Amino acid sequence: MTAERTDARGGRVTLHAVAAEAGVSVSTVSKVLNDRADVSADTKERVEAVADALGYRRRPARRRGSVVDLVLNELDSLWSVEIVRGVDEVLHEAGASMVLSAVHGRSTDTREWIDQLAARRSSGAILVVSELTPQQRRRLAAMEVPFVLVDPVGHVDALVPTVGATNWAGAVSATEHLVELGHTRIAHLAGPRHLLCSRARADGYRAAMERAELPVPTGFTPHGDFNDASGRRETARLLDALAAAGEEPPTAIFAASDLQALGAFEELRARGLRIPEEVSIVGFDDLPVARWTHPPLTTVRQPLFDMAAMAATTLLRIIDGEHVENLRLELATRLVVRGSTAPPLLVTGSPASPA
Repeated sequence: MTAERTDARGGRVTLHAVAAEAGVSVSTVSKVLNDRADVSADTKERVEAVADALGYRRRPARRRGSVVDLVLNELDSLWSVEIVRGVDEVLHEAGASMVLSAVHGRSTDTREWIDQLAARRSSGAILVVSELTPQQRRRLAAMEVPFVLVDPVGHVDALVPTVGATNWAGAVSATEHLVELGHTRIAHLAGPRHLLCSRARADGYRAAMERAELPVPTGFTPHGDFNDASGRRETARLLDALAAAGEEPPTAIFAASDLQALGAFEELRARGLRIPEEVSIVGFDDLPVARWTHPPLTTVRQPLFDMAAMAATTLLRIIDGEHVENLRLELATRLVVRGSTAPPLLVTGSPASPA
């Protein structure tokens, strides 16, 4: 079930507007408007009241039988699973089908996917890829296939719809949390240099360190990939380099992804270092696994499910011929404090008081 989106002034009311006004996620609004049972009565009543007040009118779905391509760089990560879940829920409720593809960061695979999309006559595409060249964008435009980018890599044309998260603000909140606990030697396991989200998180870390008037020693911001192997490798290199130079190790690490944080967990434990007593760790994403680590991982919640759901909702609106006013959407991140962070130990072995 979809809805006619008009307000008293003749403008369109979006799912995002209803979610923002009601103080819930886009996926929760979708569940309420589609009469799903897994929503509390109070939330259902609040969302329905906001939808009525904003003039969000239901209408029969027109997308039954539509095919939407979801293209990811990789499929073998928990990050990708959350994206797939968000897209699938919206498309399923709209009566549309999803075709899932992985391009593995290779341009040849991307070209093959575009050829396959043309053969399938897909209604649209949601792209979560490392790179989409201007030539590929022109080809999609020539085929008249609408698309939405999720978590874009770099600069994107202003007319291309995108959905992302507040990466810089999330990194600031993670670093400030460690500073407030009393840490002064804070390292950052950064993501790939070419990714916009990686650069934003690294910039947020540096901004928070500068605001706290704390130095960022040479070698304290190693770049890797967003996976656990990279997190363990870069943690090992950092600790080895510091030991060789006779310098103190960091008392806290902010990792650019939860998987990198888990890799750091492995390396620290292999060296007999206790978390959080000797080294505090903060991740980024809040994947489901984060709450089941030992100790549970403090992390920045990136609303991956909601980002994917918003991308799917935006694409379906475009397919329906609606005018999308806001082409650049950034969903808020939020620090989730769990057991992997604590004040640093003093030389005596007693916890330091938070600054």
